[in-house]
Amino acid sequence: MTAEVSKVLLLGFGNPARADDGLGPAVAERIEKLNLPGVTVDSDYQLTIEDSAAVAENDVVIFADASVNCAEPFTFEPLLAADAAGSFSSHSVEPVEVMTLAGNLFKSKAKAFMLCVRGYKFDEFDAPLTENAKKNLEKAVIFLENLLRTKNF
Repeated sequence: MTAEVSKVLLLGFGNPARADDGLGPAVAERIEKLNLPGVTVDSDYQLTIEDSAAVAENDVVIFADASVNCAEPFTFEPLLAADAAGSFSSHSVEPVEVMTLAGNLFKSKAKAFMLCVRGYKFDEFDAPLTENAKKNLEKAVIFLENLLRTKNF
């Protein structure tokens, strides 16, 4: 375990009512059930500017979302905050903007990572995860559980 990593925040976002768009919240739900020490889990339909305050209270932040563009079964990459806050809407805040606000407003030094789970179908309302997305979810959760237990970022 890395000594400087004691608090981790997992933010899963997406719309569970829109098929594979619900992968981010599904990751969050599965990880939350593990009740891992030092890990806080939150999920919502979308990120908000208020998330920057929660980010500032942690050493590491992992954003989990679905993607139609990422490699299968998932990708996990460092996320760097922008040097200066650009324009954004309170209705659409990207992970990099949350990190930038956390740094600018709260002097956060948190490391950030983006977990993108490959999804396939996003346009159907009231649809469950597709079978392929469920398989990708399983692989992402296994990876993330190991990472969160070891905190070897």
